[in-house]
Amino acid sequence: MAQIDVIPAVVESDWDALEQKVALVAPFAPWVHINISDGSIGASETFSDIAKLSELTARYPGVSFEAHLLVANPEKYVRPLADGGFTRIIAHIESNDPRRFLDEAKYDEVEVGMALDGATEIDQVEPFLEEIDFVVVMTAEAGASGGTFLPETVEKIKLIRQNFPDLPIEAVGGITDASVKAVKDAGATRIVATDYIFKDPQHVAEAIETLKNT
Repeated sequence: MAQIDVIPAVVESDWDALEQKVALVAPFAPWVHINISDGSIGASETFSDIAKLSELTARYPGVSFEAHLLVANPEKYVRPLADGGFTRIIAHIESNDPRRFLDEAKYDEVEVGMALDGATEIDQVEPFLEEIDFVVVMTAEAGASGGTFLPETVEKIKLIRQNFPDLPIEAVGGITDASVKAVKDAGATRIVATDYIFKDPQHVAEAIETLKNT
C-alpha cells in the first residue's frame, strides 16, 4: 500500500482561532491544509489575508503548508501564496477558469492540485489530470467544516486511481475513523480532516494516528 499522509485542515474566519489550530497540530503534522474561501465555491467565507497567513510559514519552518482555494478566480492568489511560502496550491475545477490558474501556477515553484466538488462529475477534471501534481476529491460538499461524508465519491477515487496509478489523490471532507478506510482502499494517498482531528484539542496526535492506521 502507498504511503498515507494525514493532513489537518484549518477552516476558520478568525485569525486567532486559525493560529491556535495550526499551533495544536504543528508538532504532529508535516503538512497543514488551509482553506481560503470567499463564498463563491461553498457558502462559507474564511480568513484570507495572505500576508498574515505567510507569517505561519515563517513561524513553523518544519511544517509545509497547502492552500485550498475555494474562490472563483484562484489565479490571482498564486503568486502571493508562492511568495508567502506555501508549497502546494489547490484550485477548484468549478472556478471561473481553471486553465488560467494552471497557466499562472506553472511559473512558480509550487505543487499544483485541482479539486472537484462532491457533486461534480469526474469527466470535468479528467482533461487536467495529466498536467497537475495531485488531485483533490471532495468527499463532502465544499463549504464549512463538518460536512457529511458522501459515500458515492469513493467511486471517483477508484476511477482516478485505476487510470492514474501514480497520481497522488487527496480525499477532503467528512473524513472520520468511520469513513477513512473506504477512501484509503479506493486509492487515496492523502487524508485531509478537520473536525475529527480538532474535536478534542488534547488528543490531536491520537486522532491523526487513528486516521493514519485505520
